[in-house]
Amino acid sequence: MDNFFMDLNPILQAFLATLFTWGVTALGAGVVFFFKRVNKTVLDGMLGFAAGVMIAASFWSLLEPSISMATSLKMNAWLIPSLGFLSGGILLFCSDKLYDFLEKKKKKLPKTRESSVKRCFLLVFSITMHNIPEGLAIGVAFGSLGYHLSGATLTSAIALALGIGLQNFPEGSAVSLPLRREGLSRGKAFFFGQLSGLVEPVAAVLGAILVVKIQVLLPFLLAFAAGAMIYVVVEELIPESQTNKKKDFMALSTLVGFCIMMIMDVALG
Repeated sequence: MDNFFMDLNPILQAFLATLFTWGVTALGAGVVFFFKRVNKTVLDGMLGFAAGVMIAASFWSLLEPSISMATSLKMNAWLIPSLGFLSGGILLFCSDKLYDFLEKKKKKLPKTRESSVKRCFLLVFSITMHNIPEGLAIGVAFGSLGYHLSGATLTSAIALALGIGLQNFPEGSAVSLPLRREGLSRGKAFFFGQLSGLVEPVAAVLGAILVVKIQVLLPFLLAFAAGAMIYVVVEELIPESQTNKKKDFMALSTLVGFCIMMIMDVALG
């Protein structure tokens, strides 16, 4: 089974990996069938662990290969990765501002059936926007495997998908549970919750195609994905996990996630 996956085209690998991340989103959305709320400590622990994985992956799976590729293509080895890294963060920054705008708009809506539908749409749309760069990062990681770069390994690409998948579980429940409170049936709340993660396979395929077909874009796109990952970690995952009363254990879960990803990249890669 391992050889089967290894022999696949990188674009197909990226697609299958993001089917997993979408599946975890659906799993998170599925809690609406069983609970009105989910244990916060469990969710925060998952977020902390995912943060550690994504920090390590941002360097060993994305930034280091970006610098290596820029050097081999005789590009400026610090300028291109820096521009890509900042661009990824800025995209997420703009996405956050859009989210804040939609949240304010949602809160101003009156408590009517029509306004409830609008609030549901705004919630799903804002979470979906956040998932696009995450799918792109996975696509770029798998698409870069064909160039045999330092740090760009199948193990690291799979671990990156695992880290993103872990933080997708709380995202799925963060969509479906509020929708249920808005009055939607459990089935509809689940449907829209999993729908927010469906954009990741599309973004992953696009990222992998760009990397495979246009080699010169690879250093920029790898760094772009790293910038997007670091922004998500700093802006969302770590702050959210640190709201837990057991925030010292949340910090330890981040360290564990980082170490596991580092071991997978350095020792097994």
